[in-house]
Amino acid sequence: MHQKAAEAGAVFGEGCGWERANWYAPEGVAREYRYSFGRQNWFEHSAAEHRAIRENIGVIDTSSFGKMLVQGRDAARVLQRVSANNVDTDPDRIVYTQWLNPFGGIEADVTVTRLSEAKFLVLSGPATFNRDLAYLRRQIGDDEFCTVADVSGTMAMLAVMGPESRRLLQPLTDCDLSAEAFPFGRSAEIDLGFGFVRATHVTYVGELGWELLVPTEISHHIWDTLFDAGAPLGLRPVGYHAMNSLRLEKGFRSWGHDISSRDNPLEAGLGFAVKWDKPGGFIGRDALAAAKEAGTERRLVQFLLEDPEPILLHDEPIFRDGQRVGRVASAQYGHTLGGSVALGWVWADGPEERAWFEKGLYEIEIAGRRVPARASLRPMYDPKSERPKS
Repeated sequence: MHQKAAEAGAVFGEGCGWERANWYAPEGVAREYRYSFGRQNWFEHSAAEHRAIRENIGVIDTSSFGKMLVQGRDAARVLQRVSANNVDTDPDRIVYTQWLNPFGGIEADVTVTRLSEAKFLVLSGPATFNRDLAYLRRQIGDDEFCTVADVSGTMAMLAVMGPESRRLLQPLTDCDLSAEAFPFGRSAEIDLGFGFVRATHVTYVGELGWELLVPTEISHHIWDTLFDAGAPLGLRPVGYHAMNSLRLEKGFRSWGHDISSRDNPLEAGLGFAVKWDKPGGFIGRDALAAAKEAGTERRLVQFLLEDPEPILLHDEPIFRDGQRVGRVASAQYGHTLGGSVALGWVWADGPEERAWFEKGLYEIEIAGRRVPARASLRPMYDPKSERPKS
């Protein structure tokens, strides 16, 4: 996809060896970074990409995400043991899950799609893919029939996101993409253009949309098909800066930034993805159950600065009622929420109820100045997650 992104005006950045479009420069705008501690030269262009997905439609080239094919007679058993969520679903369903270590910490943050009875596709972030691949292979017993293959290079991936995404995609395929026929969490191979892609109704930006896994040999054709049909609709290419601002408004986590192997799902606000009573349990269940019984004294909290001007980066100190209680993990400007938005870890002196972490006077220190901030354990944007399911 590099050539297509470059032709569309991409200003590239690097992530784990991948050259990726961070933002797209309109015609006549220099394709360069002019660095600043304030609003940089790409700010307004990334804002336009952000708003395109919130209000209309955009396409993000997410080909750098890792893909592993897990298959064999015991593939379901291995993945069930490793995953905190229940991945033993019907075929053509996607499940968001964490893989835990024996101490209950998050070793990986992935999605698992069941392709058939004995075949699964696991998607992982580019920064963690090799780590996740090695971790999963270590969990396979000598007597288990299960193989794990890196198939990242066989497929490009395009995330078609926004409230108008169905309007774009439906005329291009014979598959019924209605909410009733293709609900959130479904994955299926569909025709598109002159080929077939795997479309999954899921989101990392908090809007209606489909992730398209595209065979490498037709990736340029699928890009052209989307943008030719999308031109009258105002379709825009969208970079990773905007993807980051979109996911932070929705409170979506990123392993290595917001969560790690020292953090458990209860502290990270991911308890909804833990299926405690699934048959066979999962690695780390006992430690996680003990942590639940002991209570939580640290949590990952979403913040929004009340002053719309300052820019948060990451690692800024967090104060509650004048006392330093934590740090910002990741941040970006939230163009829909109207201020810098962040995920940050907050520590209490001992186990506290959920409400404690949202109460109090919060401030985040930026270059020596403390700026008031609003705290929430629920996503500030679309807290009921209704938009992706529309």
